[in-house]
Amino acid sequence: MSRTVTARAAALGGAVVVLLATVTGCGGSAEDDKDPEHRTFALRGHTLTVDSGDSALEIVAADAYEAGSVRVTRWFKGSVLVGQDPRVTWEMKDDDRLVLRMKCSGFVADCSAKHRVEVPRGIAVKVEADDGSVRARGFRDALSIRTDDGSVHVTDTTGPLELRADDGSVRAEVSSRRVRAGTDDGSVRLELGAVPDRVDASSGDGSVGITLPHAAYRVTARSGDGSVDVSVPRDDSSPHVVSATTDDGSITVRTAD
Repeated sequence: MSRTVTARAAALGGAVVVLLATVTGCGGSAEDDKDPEHRTFALRGHTLTVDSGDSALEIVAADAYEAGSVRVTRWFKGSVLVGQDPRVTWEMKDDDRLVLRMKCSGFVADCSAKHRVEVPRGIAVKVEADDGSVRARGFRDALSIRTDDGSVHVTDTTGPLELRADDGSVRAEVSSRRVRAGTDDGSVRLELGAVPDRVDASSGDGSVGITLPHAAYRVTARSGDGSVDVSVPRDDSSPHVVSATTDDGSITVRTAD
């Protein structure tokens, strides 16, 4: 009798393992979605807030489509073994707040979402992301990005920048005149293509690297535990101000090659 029970338990356990492996393999990545959805939302005013949860984001400033609207492309893959079917939602609230959500909970839940948001020129954008990386490019107007858990990467941008990651790296290759970038846990890497008026870069636990065009700068650099290397020309009366701080990590401030 004991051998029969043991054999049945082993068979049941094996079936569960196979089922779990099968379901887990079905989740996949949002990148595997070959038929993404598209939707256009009306936008009023000159500002847009992107409020995202559990999704990778790509925010793009665009020229060639109707003003007063935002185009969104959505990729999604997901599965839940026991529980409600996973789903994603999108809506424009109060005419200027784009809310993106993914609901994926239950036993063996495996979901992945990605959104690309195309914003017309002349719109200032604020991104509030709970969980997911954020990439942005092409902005001439003010851009603010904050993510609780994920990296931030901005390129091809000239407008004022404010970038913040609670847990993740921050990178920017831009020509903005004013940049504020920080993270509690991760590195900060800034490459400026134009002489800035003000740069503030900080990390709680990670290195900070700033590359600047040739000019004289008023520099403040401090590390609680790490090396500090400032090789740009320094002038305490310069109108170009650079501040770099970290509690634990190295700091490098240098001119571009």
